[in-house]
Amino acid sequence: MKKNGVRAVVFGILLALATGLVVYGIADGGFRDVKNKAIRICNECIGIG
Repeated sequence: MKKNGVRAVVFGILLALATGLVVYGIADGGFRDVKNKAIRICNECIGIG
């Protein structure tokens, strides 16, 4: 039973850390950069750009 409790705590810490890093990346403008790159790649594949 003790292993399940440790796993739950580790999972909770990793989940909180991952969520924090995602929020930091969005706040830092990473989402905008990824979106712009994706748009450029799609336009090149379609032949518009």
